[in-house]
Amino acid sequence: HFMQTCTLAATFSLFRALKSLFGLIHFAKKVNKLVFIKCLTFEFQKNDPPFQLKLPPKAARPDKEVDPEYEEKMVSKADRAKRFEFLLKQTELFAHFIQPAAQKSPTSPLKVKLGRPRMKKDEKQSLISAGEYRHRRTEQEEDEELLSESRKTSNVCIRFEESPSYVKGGTLRDYQVRGLNWMISLYENGVNGILADEMGLGKTLQTIALLGYLKHYRNIPGPHMVLVPKSTLHNWMNEFKRWVPSLRAVCLIGDKDARAAFIRDVMMPGEWDVCVTSYEMVIKEKSVFKKFNWRYLVIDEAHRIKNEKSKLSEIVREFKTTNRLLLTGTPLQNNLHELWALLNFLLPDVFNSADDFDSWFDTKNCLGDQKLVERLHAVLKPFLLRRIKGEVEKSLPPKKEVKIYLGLSKMQREWYTRILMKDIDILNSAGKMDKMRLLNILMQLRKCCNHPYLFDGAEPGPPYTTDTHLITNSGKMLVLDKLLAKLREQGSRVLLFSQMTRLLDILEDYCMWRGYEYCRLDGQTPHEEREEAIDTFNAPNSSKFIFMLSTRAGGLGINLATADVVILYDSDWNPQVDLQAMDRAHRIGQKKPVRVFRLITDNTVEERIVERAEIKLRLDSIVIQQGRLIDQQSNKLAKDEMLQMIRHGATHVFASKDSELTEEDITTILERGEKKTAEMNERLQKMGESSLRNFTMDTEMSLYNFEGEDYREKQKLSMMEWIEPPKRERKANYAVDAYFREALRVSEPKVPKAPRPPKQPNIQDFQFFPPRLFELLEKEILYYRKTIGYKVPRNPDLPNAAQVQKEEQKKIDESMPLNTEESEEKEKLLTQGFTNWNKRDFNQFIKANEKYGRDDIDNIAREVEGKSPEEVIEYSAVFWERCNELQDIERIMAQIERGEARIQRRISIKKALDAKIARYKAPFHQLRIQYGTNKGKNYTEEEDRFLICMLHKMGFDKENVYEELRQCVRNAPQFRFDWFIKSRTAMEFQRRCNTLISLIEKENMEIEEKERAEKKKRGAKVTAVCLALTLLYFQWGRTQVYIFLENVKDNCRR
Repeated sequence: HFMQTCTLAATFSLFRALKSLFGLIHFAKKVNKLVFIKCLTFEFQKNDPPFQLKLPPKAARPDKEVDPEYEEKMVSKADRAKRFEFLLKQTELFAHFIQPAAQKSPTSPLKVKLGRPRMKKDEKQSLISAGEYRHRRTEQEEDEELLSESRKTSNVCIRFEESPSYVKGGTLRDYQVRGLNWMISLYENGVNGILADEMGLGKTLQTIALLGYLKHYRNIPGPHMVLVPKSTLHNWMNEFKRWVPSLRAVCLIGDKDARAAFIRDVMMPGEWDVCVTSYEMVIKEKSVFKKFNWRYLVIDEAHRIKNEKSKLSEIVREFKTTNRLLLTGTPLQNNLHELWALLNFLLPDVFNSADDFDSWFDTKNCLGDQKLVERLHAVLKPFLLRRIKGEVEKSLPPKKEVKIYLGLSKMQREWYTRILMKDIDILNSAGKMDKMRLLNILMQLRKCCNHPYLFDGAEPGPPYTTDTHLITNSGKMLVLDKLLAKLREQGSRVLLFSQMTRLLDILEDYCMWRGYEYCRLDGQTPHEEREEAIDTFNAPNSSKFIFMLSTRAGGLGINLATADVVILYDSDWNPQVDLQAMDRAHRIGQKKPVRVFRLITDNTVEERIVERAEIKLRLDSIVIQQGRLIDQQSNKLAKDEMLQMIRHGATHVFASKDSELTEEDITTILERGEKKTAEMNERLQKMGESSLRNFTMDTEMSLYNFEGEDYREKQKLSMMEWIEPPKRERKANYAVDAYFREALRVSEPKVPKAPRPPKQPNIQDFQFFPPRLFELLEKEILYYRKTIGYKVPRNPDLPNAAQVQKEEQKKIDESMPLNTEESEEKEKLLTQGFTNWNKRDFNQFIKANEKYGRDDIDNIAREVEGKSPEEVIEYSAVFWERCNELQDIERIMAQIERGEARIQRRISIKKALDAKIARYKAPFHQLRIQYGTNKGKNYTEEEDRFLICMLHKMGFDKENVYEELRQCVRNAPQFRFDWFIKSRTAMEFQRRCNTLISLIEKENMEIEEKERAEKKKRGAKVTAVCLALTLLYFQWGRTQVYIFLENVKDNCRR
């Protein structure tokens, strides 16, 4: 209205007046058109208070001018000089990195440092080393320098002696206050860092306290971003509310629609201080996060960005951030390049060259040269703070680990033996030692140690019952059952970890059977259910006894200190992962001593895995204490080491088939476990670094030197018996194979095969010779056995072996040779079968029947190569007449019937699509799908409509139809900006179409039932009318009835 009633000159005059009145220097850059028009229509009075425009903290676009304060903080020479001055005060070594960084272009893979805006060319030239400050300054430059110095001196760095007042949920411990002061000093000096306190020492609280300091003491409320694992989102939000409620924290999580609503309603208005989100959400919504100028970027579990070429690492480097903080609970075990990647993320303008960093800290030299070790310490010191519980947290109750060694059940022993026998060539060093094959064998053996029901077909059934067999068929379950009963009596609460989510299913059945109340969390648990489970378990007076977690999903950042017992059902290759799992309970807030029980199956691959993890943990501890980088090559699992693991205990397993489970009391089992654990710890403590490095899995003597007895000779003998390479002594290997076959009872039949005539014709059952031929051949075989004096042996497996033997021998003794007529008849019958059909032709015929159905003989004939249609028709007729004579007819018929079922399914789907499409004149615009509760969250109705219509148009049964559908979607103009559907694969389209077809079939079925009901109802009405007319006929007569119908025909045409 204003623009229509005023001239253009008046408009610009008012705009100039507004600029002058309010001093809006950047008005045109910051205010959009809508706000501008609103300001123009505002009626100002002479005595009105100054007008303040509240704008959301919207980030500047990368190609536009950014916030002046942000620009000054990020690229000013004073800021860089302050940072360099701080680093040079720590050690002169940083001069090696700082001067080249300012003088030459980077040589790292990340040649453009996206985390910080580039300096202008004149700024780079003006960055000079210390001492080169003699040059003329203009008056303006001198004034700017004096103002900068005055600002620097007024910025007094605050140090806390006790917990800050803005922390409301409790008080910081003394070491947490020191950690907060350390992070504040980093911030004041413009340096980023790594807080690497041991798990459970409150890194979350210290980080929140730092953000609270920025808000309350530096007037910097945000925006800040905290990136955490998905499983810890709820915990971070709770900690913000508990400790510093003045910080307005929001959480970005959810599906596509929920995220869009959150960004629109919460993030863009800017009424928040901290945004907490997961790594996955950052990748999906990176375009939104790039719009903000972040004050602090905090990344929990810093190892997620140790590879600078990973997707997450590249994305977070693109964000505009003033400060960065990394959190990690595990010691830095990265190799040299990964360590550089972390430092490059923290200070890209200092550590910009990976090659330069590698040349200064060569891994080989670092393992031996003490000067280089000191150099590495000096470089890491300003950025890294790490404390361990034993040094700083004296009030935390102790943690005690007990390894419980147990045996295999009978079923486990059978499956363990079966797995080894399947790859017997590996055990004998005869097969190809592929690393993936060895890893697969290790995985299968670990599954067997956990529970045999993890293998398909192992559990008895159907019907499948939850009974005592769930416990008795697994050694671990038997001990776990006794242990949980004891812990429940003691009033303890348990965290139960396992590597395998399918094992959690078995444990869930067990808990329901025993009546134990439990919670469960694994990688597939939705975010809302994670929050509910953790809150329920940690609630005061909670009735939950067990919290089952998968080690990888539940071992990071979750606070479950209300439990005091941790049970590791199986062990991880990396000992740090198991330590993280233990620290879910052994952390600040724990009031009871924490007991850790690790279940290990004795004389199996698990024993070696645990030994290797203990050695690795001890060796890493020695190396880290000395400040050296860990040699990653030595930590890799070699082929020989894996082979030794597989071989370990194999002789013991093959020696017996009986169960090793005992009825010992749980107290006795725990005492034996404590004794064995103490012996192993004592043995490792005595070993130095060189001894530990030699204590590898292929060092046989050290593995068998235990409890004062040397098992070297025993092991060498057993190795000679069954693991000797086959090329050296073939006879010994044959004996070995026979030994294993005997041990598994899968050897050749004990009863030798009966002899047959040497020149008998090769007859196959699928060639369908006349039955009379088989009678003549049987007679010929029996007489041949009579001529050689063959005696039928007794088969001990048969219940009536003596009678069967007597009857078979009688047939041989009474047999007669073929006479002339029978011999001629045999030769004639040999020509009457399908002698020109071989196994390949037969298999093609069966597959063609499966593909087209038994009635489509034309297509079947075309599918069988080398046979004419007449030959196929003739064979098909005989096949379906005499197919019961085939040995594996059940398998063949099942194969054909499966194919015919698929054909019928395709026909029914085609009919369903035809019926659905026929109900609309313009299906591409009008088609509607009745979703019910199966709408889904990813696909829109427009996308589903397009998929169904195009699937019907192209033909459902067409080959590669979903690949063509994928191309159609990519070429469709309505989806040119719909990146979700354009990025779907052919397999994903197939799954979605199957879901939609099910909905359409259900809709068609409901419509058909409704039509049948209406038809039935109409039929009932017609019957009633006919009955009424019949009564009228007898009462009125024919003429009166016709007159009545003529009068009402317009209203009742039927």
